[in-house]
Order: sequence, then C-alpha cells, then structure tokens
Amino acid sequence: MKKQEYKSGFVTLIGRPNVGKSTLMNHLIGQKIAITSDKPQTTRNRIQTVYTEEGGQIIFLDTPGIHKAKNKLGEYMVSTAERTMREVDVVLWLVEPTTFIGAGERHIAEQLLKVKTPVILVINKVDTVKREEILKYIEAYKDIYSFADIVPVSALKGENTKELIRTIFKYLPQGPMYYDEDTITDQPEKQITAELIREKALRLLSDEIPHGIAVAIDSMKERKDGSMMDIDATIVCERDSHKGIIIGKNGEKLKQIGMQSRREIENLLDMKVNLKLWVKVKKDWRDSDFLIKNYGYDKREI
Repeated sequence: MKKQEYKSGFVTLIGRPNVGKSTLMNHLIGQKIAITSDKPQTTRNRIQTVYTEEGGQIIFLDTPGIHKAKNKLGEYMVSTAERTMREVDVVLWLVEPTTFIGAGERHIAEQLLKVKTPVILVINKVDTVKREEILKYIEAYKDIYSFADIVPVSALKGENTKELIRTIFKYLPQGPMYYDEDTITDQPEKQITAELIREKALRLLSDEIPHGIAVAIDSMKERKDGSMMDIDATIVCERDSHKGIIIGKNGEKLKQIGMQSRREIENLLDMKVNLKLWVKVKKDWRDSDFLIKNYGYDKREI
C-alpha cells in the first residue's frame, strides 16, 4: 500500500473579538501560548503556533479580532488580520452559536469574499447550547457565505476538536515539515512573557484600562548557577489616573498581577522566576507609530 503523503500548510483563525480564537488554538496545540481574557482586543500580534502529527503539520496564525479601528493600534490589528487571510492555505472563521448574524459578522463575510482561500466555519461554544439547536445556527450562517466545511466545537471543553483537525488536513496541500516536531511556537520567550503579564493585568483591572496598556520586558537574565530567571518588566498605560489603579492601594493590585504572572512564567520557562514590575505613563501611545513598534507591534507588517 502506498504511504500516505505528508501534508502541511498555514491556517489562520479569524473572528470578532472574544469568540474564543486563542482558547481554541491553545487547546489544539496542547499548551498555553496565546493569552485569553473576556476583554476584547486581547490578541494584538499575529501569533504563530505549530501542530504536528504523524501525517502532517499545521501552522496556526492566531490574528487579532476584526473590528472597526478607532486608533493606529486598531488599524494595525485589523490590517494584520485581513492580510493574513490572503497568505494562508485555510481560513478558520470562529463564530458564536446564534441565528442572529450581526454587522460585525457581515463585515467579516465581505472581507472573505475578496479571498480565494477555503473557509471552514467553526461554531464555537456549543457546550452552551442544546445540541438540536446547532443545525439552526449552521443554516443561518450558510446564507451569508459559501463555506468549504462547517464544524461545531467547544474550545473550552475540547469537544469535536479532533474532527476539526481532520477537516483542516482535508484542505491542506502536500508539503514539507516546516518546523521540527518539538516546536510549538515561533514566539520568543520574551514576547510570551510580556503577553502573560498583560493577560493578568487584563483580568485583574477594570474595563476602561486594559485597552490602553502594553507590557515591555526591560531585562530577562538567567542567573549564572541556573537557579532562577530575573525579569524586570514595565506596564505602560495612557493616564496618570490609570497608573494609580494599576498599582492599587498600598501596591496590592500590582502585587496580585505580579504573583499571578510569575506562576505562569515559571510554568513556561520551567524554572523559578524573580519578577519585578514597574508602571509608566506614556500618553496616547496607541496613536504613536514609534511607541507601537517599541512595544512589539511591527509596523513593517502593515
């Protein structure tokens, strides 16, 4: 019998903010790389992760959610998402289980009409609805776009994710192993560390602040005896009043962010971490090309 050909390719996850793209990707590759929170615009960069099995390899690109941009950072995020759709072999469009197709979803459908890439609709969060209702949601979405396939999943519970992997491979070309089988991301550890700190800040701070924060890693050095990693990081915010809220009464809020971040960074690096956090105000950094680049968002990619 002829040996099955090795398949490989690039797959992007798109969808409105907060539909579960990062949760799905983390589940598929079996490790936390992309940060998650219930705040919109959590993912700002294009994060590349790798899924490898015997018969092939999928390189996932988790993009920022597509939304109407309000500032330069927003424009950067949307252009990153829209450009990625043209560069990949398969597009996964994540949606929530509903029969109401809003303006945000219709905007994405319009963007998809400009590309020739096969689109798999992934109806996420099916653990929150009755099984018999899923067909209604499939029918509603079929009306707005001609999908290559439709797969209902629960990213949180891992339901039907193996079926999703099988479906993706159906549309991938034969190709090489791009990364060795132990690789799960191309993200530098420094960048993942900054994102983990930002995730904890997003979760612990009130709604009006998180959009306006970035995290810069000032230094990251392993001690000579290999016993610990010393990390200095700065949380950047847009207003003096925000700085006070991030630090909190008697520094309590900043201490919480630091403690929760440190735990996850230790898991990531598999070693003890000494984390020091600072807070700085940079007014309107989201509208400054220089500062956007300074905090790790690459303007050349636009």
